[in-house]
Amino acid sequence: MITASVVTYNHHLLDIEPVLRSLFASPVDVVYVIDHSADIMPDLERELMEFSNRVLTGEPQLRQKVENGFHLLYFRHENNGYGGGHNFAIHKALALGSKYHLVVNPDIWFGPRVIPELTNYMDTHENVAQMMPKVLYPNGQIQRLAKLLPTPLDIFGRFCLPNFMISRRNARYELFYSNFDMVLNVPYLSGCFMFFRLSALQSINFFDENLFMYAEDIDVTRRLHENFQTLYYPKLQVYHKFSRASHRSLRLFWIHVTNIIMYFNKWGWWKDSFRKEANRRVSEQIAEGGIKEQNPTTTKTATMKLMLPLQQKEGNI
Repeated sequence: MITASVVTYNHHLLDIEPVLRSLFASPVDVVYVIDHSADIMPDLERELMEFSNRVLTGEPQLRQKVENGFHLLYFRHENNGYGGGHNFAIHKALALGSKYHLVVNPDIWFGPRVIPELTNYMDTHENVAQMMPKVLYPNGQIQRLAKLLPTPLDIFGRFCLPNFMISRRNARYELFYSNFDMVLNVPYLSGCFMFFRLSALQSINFFDENLFMYAEDIDVTRRLHENFQTLYYPKLQVYHKFSRASHRSLRLFWIHVTNIIMYFNKWGWWKDSFRKEANRRVSEQIAEGGIKEQNPTTTKTATMKLMLPLQQKEGNI
């Protein structure tokens, strides 16, 4: 079983329609919409019901999908952060027996090949816990959303220093020298599109709900990366509107800064041996041209050998 969750905040149907259509066209069995809106959005549940009834009965293929048990489920939920909202859906997905789960932003859309190919890859590579495709702006430009584990200078330098002072460092941090076309085992994958193996995610106790927003993706990928592969997989592409809300809202900027501080308090500011070693290994992968296609029968053993040194309110539709 494959499940997916979308956390919304003051979104209307038009905001999330592209991602819903993408999920409807994919082999996803249950989609959870978790509504964290500050004010009650009385129209969203009704809009979702009308939309799903119209779309899912409009084509024979989608009608068959509903007959086979597909569900779109809506939950009004207390806003306990991005990771907290997805954790709520993930626990429900696990109760249904889901094997893979997609955490996806409301402003993402993608074609019907993406989920099947990610699933096939994970089915034949048992030590892969998380994957993210190449992410593009709507105009086709690349978003640099697979990164090294950040140092304080990597994060705060982007806010405080002119670009000419940090451009070289930023290029390394954002894996510019990979040309964004190599399959890489990366310790930080963006939360906009996170395709998880749920047994692996369960083994690390899901998202850290102490990190309300903006650092939860660094933290969860990092913890998975300790014992599994977390892959940037540019053979597939998705599109992301990417609003950069924290750059336009003082409140969201403060939430961003606060959660990054909490992240460094948790893992270390300047002394972080795991960060140093994980980032070094990514640089080595780039120098070698990325991860080559692996023999599925040997992937698990080979990967474990690679990774061992790094270990030292509700309703429905």
